[in-house]
Amino acid sequence: MPLTTTRELIAQAATDGVGLAALNVLHVETAEAIAAGAEAAGRGAVLQISENCVRFHGGLAPIAAAAAAVAEASSAPLSLHLDHAQDPALATEALRLGFSSVMIDAATLPWEENVALTRRVVAEGHAAGAVVEAEIGEIGGKDGAHAPGVRTDPDEAARFAEATGVDLLAVAVGSSHAMTERTAALDLDLVRAIAAVVPVPLVLHGSSGVPDDLLVRAVAAGMRKINISTQLNKVFTAAVRARLDDDPALVDSRTYLGAGRTAMAGEVERLVRLLASTGVDR
Repeated sequence: MPLTTTRELIAQAATDGVGLAALNVLHVETAEAIAAGAEAAGRGAVLQISENCVRFHGGLAPIAAAAAAVAEASSAPLSLHLDHAQDPALATEALRLGFSSVMIDAATLPWEENVALTRRVVAEGHAAGAVVEAEIGEIGGKDGAHAPGVRTDPDEAARFAEATGVDLLAVAVGSSHAMTERTAALDLDLVRAIAAVVPVPLVLHGSSGVPDDLLVRAVAAGMRKINISTQLNKVFTAAVRARLDDDPALVDSRTYLGAGRTAMAGEVERLVRLLASTGVDR
C-alpha cells in the first residue's frame, strides 16, 4: 500500500488511546522485520532512520529508498521518519525525499539556539506538509534530553512547544538511550504533568530500557509515540549469533540474517500489540 504519513498514524493512535510504535531501521532486513511484525499485529508503525544510520550507509537516499520500497510493499500502514537529526541539512534532504516526519535534535544547544533551530525546521517541515519532532530535557541541555538523571520541566516543555510550533515533543522522564537491560524507572507523575500542559503528542525515547508494564502505563499516562531500537537489535543479534553457533561452517549471510529478521519480526509484533493494548494507569 502507499506510504502512510506519520500525522495519520499519530492521529489514529490518539483516537484509539494507544501507543504508536516507532522502530529504527538499520538496514533492509530490519525494515522488512518491522513491516512483517506490523502486518502480523494488524497495526501501523513508523520506520525510523537515524542520523547514525545515515552515516553508516554513507547517505540517506539509498536506505530511504529501500525502507520506502519495503513499506509500500507491505499491507500494514507504515510511515518514514528521520530520527535524531542534528544536521538541519539532513532534515531538508529527508523532506525532499518524501519523509512525512523529521526530528531535529538540538537538545544539546542552549535554550535560545534550540528554539531558533527547531522553529526553522518546523517552518520548513510544515511547508512540505510534514510533522516535526524536537526534544527538550533541561534548559541548556548540555547533556542532551535523555542522559541519565535529566528530567523535563513541564512549564519549560509548554513554553518550548509554544515557541517552536513543534508537532511532537520528546521529553525526558526516566529513560535513556541504548539501554540493554529493561530496568528504567519512568516518572509517571511527570508524564501526566507534562501531558496536561503540552498541547502536542509526547514522544518517549530510549524505550528499549523500559519494562513492558511501564510502557503500557506510560501510554496511559500520556505518551503517544514510543521509540524502540536497542531492544530490537538485541533480538536480531541474538538470533544471528545462535544460528552461527548452530552451524560454524555457515557462510551464506542470507541464512543468518534471515534468522535475525524472523526473530526481530516476532518482537516487533509483540511490542506493537503491547503498545496497542489498553491498561489502567496506576
